Amino acid sequence: MLYSKILQSLNKRIIHFNFREFSSSYFISKESNSKDSLKSLDNSNNNNPNKAYNDTLLLPNTKFSLRADAINREKLFRDRCTDELYSWQLENNPKDLFISHDGPPYANGNLHIGHALNKILKDIINRYKVLQGYKVSFIPGWDCHGLPIELKALSELKNVDKSKLTPMQIRTTARKSALDTIEIQKSEFKSWGIMGDWKNAYKTLDKEYEVRQLKIFYEMMKKGYIYRQNKPVYWSPSSRTALAEAELEYRDDHQSRSVYVKLPVRDFAQSLNHILINDGVYVIIWTTTPWTLPANQAIAINLEMEYSIVSPISDTEFVSTRDNYIVANKRLDALQKTLGTEFTIKTTFSGHQLIGTSYNHPITKEKCEITGALFVNDESGTGLVHLAPGHGTDDYEACKKLNLSIHSPVDDFGKFTSEVGEPSFEGKFVLTDGTAAVIDYLRDNNILIKEKKIIHKYPYDWRTKKPIINRATSQWFANVQAFKQRAIESLANVKMLPDTARNTLRQYVLSRSEWCISRQRSWGVPIPVLYNIETDEPLFTESSIAHIIKIIEERGSDVWWEIDENELVAPEYKNNGVKYRRGMDTMDVWFDSGVSWAFILEKYKRQDYEPIADLYLEGIDQNRGWFQSSLLTSVAINNKAPYSAVITHGFVLDEKGRKMSKSLGNVVAPEVITKGGKNKSEDPAYGVDVLRLWVASSEYVTDVNIGKSIMSQVAESLRRYRNSARFMLGNLNNFNHEKLVEYADLESIDKYILHELYQFGKDINSGYANFDFIKVIRLLNNFSSVTLSAFYFDVVKDRLYANHVNSLSRRSVQSSLYHILNVYARSIAPIVPHLAEEIYENYKFMEPREYDSVFKLGWYNLDKQWNNTSLQTEWNILKYLRSEVNKLLEIARKEKLIKSSLEANVDLYLNCNLYNMLKAHDLKSIFITSNATLNEDISLFVENNPNESKVHFTENINLTEGNIQGSGKIVVKKASFFKCPRCWNYSSIEGNCLCSRCKDVLST
Repeated sequence: MLYSKILQSLNKRIIHFNFREFSSSYFISKESNSKDSLKSLDNSNNNNPNKAYNDTLLLPNTKFSLRADAINREKLFRDRCTDELYSWQLENNPKDLFISHDGPPYANGNLHIGHALNKILKDIINRYKVLQGYKVSFIPGWDCHGLPIELKALSELKNVDKSKLTPMQIRTTARKSALDTIEIQKSEFKSWGIMGDWKNAYKTLDKEYEVRQLKIFYEMMKKGYIYRQNKPVYWSPSSRTALAEAELEYRDDHQSRSVYVKLPVRDFAQSLNHILINDGVYVIIWTTTPWTLPANQAIAINLEMEYSIVSPISDTEFVSTRDNYIVANKRLDALQKTLGTEFTIKTTFSGHQLIGTSYNHPITKEKCEITGALFVNDESGTGLVHLAPGHGTDDYEACKKLNLSIHSPVDDFGKFTSEVGEPSFEGKFVLTDGTAAVIDYLRDNNILIKEKKIIHKYPYDWRTKKPIINRATSQWFANVQAFKQRAIESLANVKMLPDTARNTLRQYVLSRSEWCISRQRSWGVPIPVLYNIETDEPLFTESSIAHIIKIIEERGSDVWWEIDENELVAPEYKNNGVKYRRGMDTMDVWFDSGVSWAFILEKYKRQDYEPIADLYLEGIDQNRGWFQSSLLTSVAINNKAPYSAVITHGFVLDEKGRKMSKSLGNVVAPEVITKGGKNKSEDPAYGVDVLRLWVASSEYVTDVNIGKSIMSQVAESLRRYRNSARFMLGNLNNFNHEKLVEYADLESIDKYILHELYQFGKDINSGYANFDFIKVIRLLNNFSSVTLSAFYFDVVKDRLYANHVNSLSRRSVQSSLYHILNVYARSIAPIVPHLAEEIYENYKFMEPREYDSVFKLGWYNLDKQWNNTSLQTEWNILKYLRSEVNKLLEIARKEKLIKSSLEANVDLYLNCNLYNMLKAHDLKSIFITSNATLNEDISLFVENNPNESKVHFTENINLTEGNIQGSGKIVVKKASFFKCPRCWNYSSIEGNCLCSRCKDVLST
């Protein structure tokens, strides 16, 4: 309780009162040769400062600049803490290898602020591991294939008919675009101080990478995990390719034209032959995709639900009393509300009894049947579901059991083909005019009951931002069902942050049974399969695929499109009377990047029981992307997860929590933060360390905010770090390790600050070890502003400036500052490496060091004797008393009794067992007053102040700390002696004379 009061008081009063005076008034560096910059803390002397003894004071002196000048100064330290450091630590650090595996970004544009969040988080971890003594492997990578890069490359071609480009022309253009972009992105990454093996960065377009990928495909094929099938897949008409789930994004505002359709019953199942109804009977179905009705093959019901034949009690614009409808009982109420009339139930039966009942196809009028399916429920629609196995996975599985054909009369562009069954539909885009044509047909043929527009969630192509469809095509799949349970089990041993990510990734894996790995693009790794020209059957044998991979290994993947197809045929198939064609499908880019673990595995050849990589760190969207594809391919081949730890971070939003958008004008570019905008007053050049500090200051496991006010606050935090370091450096200018004072000989406050340093160091280490960087920042901010600047620096500066240069008291402070600086520089180094290097550059002379970088020193050591818990209680009481004194000093200042705290004396009257403890301390230095007297009996207050009512500046105190309780009074009075012209303490016995302390200093 007492400690919280102390912190509150420090934050509210001491920072305002003391830190400002220290930072602006008591600091001189070599950048300013004028000793006139020393300003009096005594405002009464501002007009006539006494400077006679300035030269005798030991004022701070350092080359370490007050201003960061980040644009110019950071460059001075960039190489030594990035490229040079990376190679050095691999050769010299003693601990085992720590592999931080880089998820490859797309090589298709400039970097954005999300890239900065991602790469800097990785770099903070890597730098901490280097300081811990680990050999760190961080090999950056790039994802170079796929539609985004292909589209970007083609967009750069002007006055070219892109529809006539050959695959090799597309590939050549895309390759150049990817490689050019990589160089741009690499330069931007390196400018953020990202340490890594940039010379050997991996690229998914490298021949060695592609061959490695093909060999994994081959191994999965040998295990029976790869197959080809004609079945519905996510199809993007805008991209003209199949997509995987990870390539979709769902919009909640998609509008569809849903319809209720009545289809006439032809024949009842045998179990319902007893039903005698004079008028027509219809099944009612409801669908949000009317364009799929031409592909209808059956209607599904739930065998366990009850159904009825119902008739409307009155005619409406939707239904006629002459008609009878089959509907699920539990959907009847909803249907009545939708159609605006009540129904009479004529007969009821179970779903089982409907099996075998036939109806007329909505377009062709062919006979179709009702079948059972578990996915039919009573939550929406009518309880009867139209099945189009060419346009839906559930439909496909249900119809496969009936051996029904997979009808999908839609082409690559999403338009109806001539197989649609109605000539007027042909050539129309299914999601727009094709849907309209189908609905018009239903209305004209009197089978449309009602149309209703609905807003609902719908999948979109994540690149083109346009809606996709389900469409049956012949694609290549990985059988996830065969190994997904092993994948789930392997996650049990993976550390995940946040822990909720484990369940997210687990659910994504559980929800899929297969993975469509083929894409209809030219820019990618070819699926190495030949096809029988006459039958379209794939030549999917081990020898054929091995033969093709060997050719690609020798000549690169372009050979697939360049050489005669006969050269691709393995010798044993060349004379079998069959002519083959090469397939034009390429692999899903998630398969490309998902096998990047193989690059690491081959490079480092870890033991089977070890993880392939120690860390994967990417955005939360990679739970359905790279994290998942890496897990699936690794389990399929290695029977284990490819990582031992996975960290996910959120997205970057603006200060109002909005997604960044060019239309909103809220996009924050990393370059504007580091180098400044066109208007430097609006967008100052903060430098790289401020960008990195923003990352560390963010609660990165959730979405992260950024904006001008946020960056201004972050820059202020870095300024505090710089000021704290500058104070220490300035006061250590004439110090070296040979002048260190032994711990036993340190003064109490100096021992106490080392106790605080010990706790700070332990907590900082815990924060880094647990990837809790915001905890590290909170600790740094509090230690810099409260523990150091507002307290310790404030108390000890008088000893530093006015005591003899070689006095034990002064060297005691310097010894503590030296230890603090050693820990402080390394504590900030993983986050703000340039500042840490600059600090180290200014203090490495203090002891013989062979290292030119702070990162080569290793992590700091905390001396166990610093952990002096007995001092904690003692100094909690002292800081509490200091805070109470400061309250009175502030009142006295406002009432113009004093201007500076040095103009005051303090009397303490205590009624507790603290006297012996407190009398051992120089209380006036703790209170920063000219004198402080201690009275062990509170009754002396009345004796010393007979007219108590006239003593205005008093404070009653009550304290509880551990087993110590007490009460007392504090009295603040105007100092009774004269001001010393050297140290400004009011401790001289006569005017314009030195105090006894200053006389002793100058006489030796």
